[in-house]
Amino acid sequence: MRLRSLLSSTLGFVAIASSTAVDQATLNACPGYELHNVKTQGLTLLADLSIRGKACDLFGPDVEELLLNVTYETSTRLHVKITDPNLARYEVPESVLPRPTSDDHALTPQAADIQFNYTASPFSFSVLRTSTREVLFTTGSHPLIFEPQYLRLTTDLPQNANLYGLGEHTDTFRLPTHNYTRTLWSRDAYGVPNGTNLYGNHPVYFEHRDTGTHGIFLVNSNGMDIKIDDSTPGKTTLEYDVIGGVLDFYFLAGSESDPTEVARQYAQIVGTPAEAPYWSFGLHQCRFGYQNYIDVAGVISNYSIANIPLETMWTDIDYMYKRQVFTLDPDYFPLPRMREIVDYLHSHNQRYVLMTDPAVAYLPDQGYGPYDRGSALDIWLKAPNGSFSLGAVWPGVTVFPDWFNSDAQEYWSNEFAMFYDPQTGLDIDGAWIDMNEPSSFCSYPCTDPFEQAVQQDLPPARTSSPPNPTAPIFVSNTGSSEHLSKRVSHKGENLQFPPYEINNADGSLSNKTSDTEAVHANGMVEYDVHNLYGTMMSTATHNAMLSRRPGLRTLVITRSTFSGAGRHVGKWLGDNFSNWEHYRNSISGILNMASVFHVPMIGADICGYAEDTTESLCARWAMLGAFYPFMRNHNADTSISQEFYRWQTVAQAARNALDVRYRLMDYIYTAFHKASVDGTPVLNPLWYIYPRDPNTFPIDLQFFFGPSILVSPVTEENATSVSVYLPRDTFYDFSTLTPIQGDGRNIMLDNVNLTSIPVYIRSGAVLPLRTAGAMTTTQLRKTDFEVIVAPNNTGEASGSLYMDDGVSITQNATTEVTMTFSGNTLNVRGSFDYPTGVKVSRVRFLDVSKAPREVFLNGQMIGKSAIQHDTDSKVLDVALDIPFSENFTVHVD
Repeated sequence: MRLRSLLSSTLGFVAIASSTAVDQATLNACPGYELHNVKTQGLTLLADLSIRGKACDLFGPDVEELLLNVTYETSTRLHVKITDPNLARYEVPESVLPRPTSDDHALTPQAADIQFNYTASPFSFSVLRTSTREVLFTTGSHPLIFEPQYLRLTTDLPQNANLYGLGEHTDTFRLPTHNYTRTLWSRDAYGVPNGTNLYGNHPVYFEHRDTGTHGIFLVNSNGMDIKIDDSTPGKTTLEYDVIGGVLDFYFLAGSESDPTEVARQYAQIVGTPAEAPYWSFGLHQCRFGYQNYIDVAGVISNYSIANIPLETMWTDIDYMYKRQVFTLDPDYFPLPRMREIVDYLHSHNQRYVLMTDPAVAYLPDQGYGPYDRGSALDIWLKAPNGSFSLGAVWPGVTVFPDWFNSDAQEYWSNEFAMFYDPQTGLDIDGAWIDMNEPSSFCSYPCTDPFEQAVQQDLPPARTSSPPNPTAPIFVSNTGSSEHLSKRVSHKGENLQFPPYEINNADGSLSNKTSDTEAVHANGMVEYDVHNLYGTMMSTATHNAMLSRRPGLRTLVITRSTFSGAGRHVGKWLGDNFSNWEHYRNSISGILNMASVFHVPMIGADICGYAEDTTESLCARWAMLGAFYPFMRNHNADTSISQEFYRWQTVAQAARNALDVRYRLMDYIYTAFHKASVDGTPVLNPLWYIYPRDPNTFPIDLQFFFGPSILVSPVTEENATSVSVYLPRDTFYDFSTLTPIQGDGRNIMLDNVNLTSIPVYIRSGAVLPLRTAGAMTTTQLRKTDFEVIVAPNNTGEASGSLYMDDGVSITQNATTEVTMTFSGNTLNVRGSFDYPTGVKVSRVRFLDVSKAPREVFLNGQMIGKSAIQHDTDSKVLDVALDIPFSENFTVHVD
């Protein structure tokens, strides 16, 4: 075919000649499409696609005519969309995931950082990095397949590609590339087994090369397999196999030098993470299996006795009457005693959170308000015949809120306002939502949920006697609706068993979840929007908490997520096990959520959820968990108790790790604020910081907490040593502040006892640390700062600090400070509109070989008594004891 440019080069849409024959044997002689009727207007290309020959009809009839829409939205973002112009197909609603628009009116395609090229016949396209002409994505010899219930698009990638994302999953952070399938279909994944689909769905991946990092985001919530394989010598392929919707891609140019830039570009699409309340960074405690209010109060007391900081107490579904949401069991968790617990916590500057599930007990004519009020508003998900779509969950037979119903938000906010009323109910501080895939215990076909509930003993009976309702406690511590322009048609399609069967670990798409044929108020079917359910419940819960606590930031922790969930909520990694594999897996899990998917308030159940932990595992996990953004100990009702105070070793490990976490609280709070502004990750894999070091690309047992704190936990059972990779850079031991030179290899750290965890400061950082830990974050905010200066090999360092009131959505005053060190001078500059109320007690300069002759504060010499130098650790301490309310400089001569 003759090479020809259909547009001038200034428009950036370039046609290229085909160079690779279609592999007809592999693709069952699928003909692909031919592009014609190309039209361009400014930054947009529109073209028709027509099937080239006899349709292959792999999993249904090929759609014969398609529409291609390509738009340069920003200099770094290209939007490519392929749809059926003759039939309305499902697309992810903008009410769930709002789309960005371009406001760069000066942009021209030729000036963009990535370029769209295409071949007309057979149609294929590629995306190139403009500066290097490097191909980032190419459909090459792989024919496009577009059928009613099957879409396939394949790209060629380099051999040994470094791919990250495509989750949620418990596989390695760098994805395997040999015969590997990632399946996206939300399910209740007890035990979070490797290689299976789990609770959340984020169809985005980042690819890192020596030449830069870029990202690909497919906006599609239908079930899909994403297959990665390197069986063909010399190359790797990534194949999308999707069972509905459209092909709606965003291509992100990323950066040639800074991998975190692609994360910021992705945030421009899915939204930046929400600001988190300061208190949410404290320690949280929960378990499934607290038998009554006395158990709950006892745990609170015992944490205090053990001198372990407890910020927030949580309670699982145990508190409910017969597992019914928005109820309290009057015998086991009576309202007056529960209010006593909440009042006690609040009087001690602590918080309380309860679980709320989406499944509402189906109890018509039985006076159950949450069901009756929802029925009156007609907000339940419906079966195809118009009746309520039923499942079997903890309370027995249930209905499910339809979050697309225009009255669903009103219903949910009202239930929260009534049950969690500060005057008459329980004044919770945050919300925990679970089972929102949505989960059902009813196996497909769920023809008789009533029988299923009986067979599974739902709701489960209490196994203990109710407590004395007047028993003393706390004695031991005296020391929306979406409208479509055209209704989506699924006529003649099999929504239970589509022709292409994705690799769903639960088999049938409707097994143990909502029925795929269930109908929403706007006519959408669960087949299309299933993967959105958890995120939509998250948004509704976020809004409900805003309604009952106007002006205050929310903490909502969810289990199921879709792209964009982090705008409103945090997440935990689900029902893991108390074993070393899941301890290790949690690191890649938090990295995926925080550094790729923009759900940074992320953690795993510390010490494990299911099965029995051990003392050594729990001690190690308490220390690792101190570097999860969301730090919560939580386990199952069938497991032994694992509160940190149960073992002396674990208690000491927790105290040690929490002391470090709380001293770093303002550092990580600052990182969260930056993430909320521009999407800069709060956790970083090593390759984000050292993108030219190939040894870092597969590492997922070490990570950076914020930009400068390297965490290297012990990851093997019974081990007291750990192999730590240190890139070619200077690091400082966090506990001793002594320097160590990394040279791009692993070093063995010995004698790492059960109450310590290797933590290093990366050189080039200035850290604002609290001088000590505290029992609550309220107390912590009254603790003075010290500034740590950790210079790099050129004698420079920098850092920042952001402070506000910690709870308000809109801030009347903030303190924002930059700290730079150069030429032996520390400059602290900024605005101090929010009163810190504390002092800077000292500055600690690291890697200082000899004592200085003189030190100056704001040009005035400091007395010798305020200066101490340790020749062994090379730490120079300069006592200041000045109010942290204005700029200052410290010069070392």
